[in-house]
Amino acid sequence: MNSNAQPTGEHEVHREATCDHLPDSENRLLIGYFDSCWSAIRTAKSKWPNLTIDGCAYCCPECNNG
Repeated sequence: MNSNAQPTGEHEVHREATCDHLPDSENRLLIGYFDSCWSAIRTAKSKWPNLTIDGCAYCCPECNNG
């Protein structure tokens, strides 16, 4: 997950193995490996409940709220 928020406030979850829009390594928060972006987002929200989290528009469009 990107530790830096998008201009609209969301922190985006990415598929590390396939995404061409990954944040720089120093800006990544490792949340684990999951079967779906929904599971990853659920886990990230439990770890960081005060953050707005969604999926990357490129590698997780089914979980992107944009």
